[in-house]
Amino acid sequence: MKHFSITLKAFVFLASFALCFSAGAQVQRMICDETCRAEYQKTEKTQPATKAAAQGTGKKASSSSPIPAAVQGYSVVSPIGFSNVEMIRQSPRLETLNGKTIAVVGVSFMTHITHPEIKRLILENYPKAKVILLDEIGISGPYPAPGVTRKQNEEFKARLQSMGVEAVISGNGGCGLCTPKETGSAITAEYLGIPAVVIAGPGFSDQVRYTARNNGVPVMRVAQYPGAFAADTEETLLKNTREVLWPQIVKALTDPLTPEEISAASTVKGDIRDDVFYGTLDEINDYFKKQNWTDGLPIIPPTFKKVSEYLKYTPYRYDETVAVLPIAHRNTTAWHVAVNAVMSGCKPEYMPILIAMTKGLGDGNFRRTLASTHAWSPYCWLNGPVARQLGIDCGQGQINEEANAAIGRFMNLALMNLCGYYVKQDRMGTFGYLMPWCLVEDEEACRRVGWNPYHVRKGFDGNESVITLGSTLLWGNNMAPSTTDPVKVMQLIAWDISERAQFALGSGRQYTFRTIMMTEPVAAILAQKFKSPEALEQILIAESRRPLKERAFANYYANPGSRKDGGEHNLKQYTAHLGKVEEAEMTAVPGWYDSDATEMKTVPTMKRGMTALIITGDNARNKVQTMPGGGYVSVALELPQKWDEFMQELGYHPLKNYYLR
Repeated sequence: MKHFSITLKAFVFLASFALCFSAGAQVQRMICDETCRAEYQKTEKTQPATKAAAQGTGKKASSSSPIPAAVQGYSVVSPIGFSNVEMIRQSPRLETLNGKTIAVVGVSFMTHITHPEIKRLILENYPKAKVILLDEIGISGPYPAPGVTRKQNEEFKARLQSMGVEAVISGNGGCGLCTPKETGSAITAEYLGIPAVVIAGPGFSDQVRYTARNNGVPVMRVAQYPGAFAADTEETLLKNTREVLWPQIVKALTDPLTPEEISAASTVKGDIRDDVFYGTLDEINDYFKKQNWTDGLPIIPPTFKKVSEYLKYTPYRYDETVAVLPIAHRNTTAWHVAVNAVMSGCKPEYMPILIAMTKGLGDGNFRRTLASTHAWSPYCWLNGPVARQLGIDCGQGQINEEANAAIGRFMNLALMNLCGYYVKQDRMGTFGYLMPWCLVEDEEACRRVGWNPYHVRKGFDGNESVITLGSTLLWGNNMAPSTTDPVKVMQLIAWDISERAQFALGSGRQYTFRTIMMTEPVAAILAQKFKSPEALEQILIAESRRPLKERAFANYYANPGSRKDGGEHNLKQYTAHLGKVEEAEMTAVPGWYDSDATEMKTVPTMKRGMTALIITGDNARNKVQTMPGGGYVSVALELPQKWDEFMQELGYHPLKNYYLR
């Protein structure tokens, strides 16, 4: 978890104070000027070797000479909020494991091999200990956010207490989603005063520590496995458990916590509008990169004056909470939204869009997959008159247009600065992520085709402005139907859906959310037969099936969790099992299969309510793009009372001019 106070200690106490005014009330905030810059540079020079090594730059610290008169200097504010979570005081570690009751829990990545071996090692080295495994006690699951109660967590907590557990070993963390899940059991234990350790693979140890810290546990120790769990043979797994994990587990549970470990979680709070740095444009960008406040691309300096101008375009006060956002549980105010809006290059009048987006960022349906190694890339789309009033594009090349790109950049910065998601720490995509993007549904095309736009189908008024957040596992590779037969176009889309499931080959869960974008010409052909998106969805559910044998082969040999190959069931047995679980049926052979058979055993790939159909893009082209991904959240935009007046000052026409009757 990153805090803006990390490197400010050397100069914060020297910053001058000034009186500033907000909403007619006299308040104080910290002003940073050339003095701050000089002190910061002095601090950098005292630790040149450490800084250069940590950042991998090898550059010398900059000189402390004043900024030349011809070069603009800026005082800038922080883009992140303060965490709402208070750190707990952890109990001392154990003196010995002998005579202790130890729970060894977890369900991820080959625990059926590692955990029984850990139990054997405990009893071999500490014969008076008692070991409880998963099937006796269960797990917590991801630790709930402040104020949230989860039945699974409460039941696990009760069993820890009733069974007299004195230490918890949880694992195995080997992916972006399973690591927080396994860390949840350890966090629950630490809140009860029970020492815990988490087993994790390389690259996921930091995620364990930050997950714990974000949830109020200052120190979470990790026993790191030397590789990918599912890629090792049983022999290697057992050897590494004995020789690598076991010594780390004992040390983690018995060595006293050090002051250095505890102090790493300390934070300093001030006024959310305090200046935190002063420098040139280049120096500010360099400083923000070091603080991990930017995605590596240049930012616009968020000065107090510029940020304050953005607040005019929202009904929220500067210090009013918009959302408390997981995973860092940061109290995000309208001020923080405005700071990140400035940095991303968004215009002030985009604030209603960005406020609504910020609210959506905390929704579990949207954010549940964001940490995964499979790299769900977040994006959004807009409905309603505000998008048309502001000229946000819905046509050819839309995501690359200035407004659409700036809104996408805001989402990227917000995931870091407002939510606390950082690549290599909490966003664990194996190959990284696409920059988020912003789409707009073409509602005039919807009207011409005769279909209701997405937000209306979700219960919003047609002239209400709404943003929907989603995530996807792929982009591009669209399909161009070259027929005017609506049934054949539907079958092509059904085929596309059946092959674009969760993960490559459809090896993940049976059902996944999908966004299906289509241009107006394609929608117009479909509308001849299917009078609404709901009618189209219904027939697609029936048609988009895949052969059971394909599904089983993918899920068996490319399972995203523990390895199935070489386990207790062979492929034939697993296929029979999967057929029962996923309700396989004998159905007509899909029209796109070249087969002499008339029937084959297939499984469904779609479920009602998990597919968003939107009309957008180049209306001179016949294109369909299917994007499997995560869940959705839709949030209505809130406008200030004088919105039309403010828009007129900027040269926009009144909002009602953009209503669709």
